[in-house]
Amino acid sequence: MATSKEAILQKFGERIKYLRKQYGLSQEAFADKVGIHRTYMGRIERGESNPPIFTVYKIIKVLKIKSSEFLSL
Repeated sequence: MATSKEAILQKFGERIKYLRKQYGLSQEAFADKVGIHRTYMGRIERGESNPPIFTVYKIIKVLKIKSSEFLSL
């Protein structure tokens, strides 16, 4: 069963938002820690942007989780 790109990006963004909130971080504070602009973080969380792998890596590092744990959408 194929999953659409849009559906994957939506789930990806929702997962980031959920984990960010678990840390009690605002979107702006989290974006600062990751090293990206807050509006770009917003687009990622809404599933509107497909971030490069290095940005995904930085997000995972800031969240202090294993990539396998994060990517199990």
